[in-house]
Amino acid sequence: MQKFKTRWEIQHNWQLLFPILGLTLLVYSSYKIAGIFFYRHETSNILYLVVLAIILFFFLLKFFLFCFKKLEKKWPVTYKWEMIRIFLVFAITGSSSVFISKPIMKVIGITKENLNVFVYWLLYIIIGFIFYQILLITIGWLFGQYSFFRDFLKRLAKRIGLGILIKE
Repeated sequence: MQKFKTRWEIQHNWQLLFPILGLTLLVYSSYKIAGIFFYRHETSNILYLVVLAIILFFFLLKFFLFCFKKLEKKWPVTYKWEMIRIFLVFAITGSSSVFISKPIMKVIGITKENLNVFVYWLLYIIIGFIFYQILLITIGWLFGQYSFFRDFLKRLAKRIGLGILIKE
């Protein structure tokens, strides 16, 4: 355990919450992705589901560790465990923006039935993108990474040509 704490630069036990939460969500994601390929209700497929979930878990873990290594030099974080916190914020925000966009569109009255499918999906992406920005700052603040995500969104706005809207 000490080796793990040293590798991720964890000084206090409460900081272990982020690697544990990250691994838990990775296990859940692997299971959900594996569930796409096998029906969970058939007992004959449960073994295949579990095996595929384990394989996916290890591939995803390797991928995220690779991403940590590459982004460690690029992102201004003090400790390595903060990278896990940032990845968690991105994951929660992405999922949340999808769940929030659909009800908002229904309240506004935008449905597939009353609009062209292309227009519907274009509006869905635009509304999702707007709420993604709001949620990214909010969830980043809840996870203690407000300044990182504020700066991240400023850089993003400049890259997509909205830099004129940002006050320095």
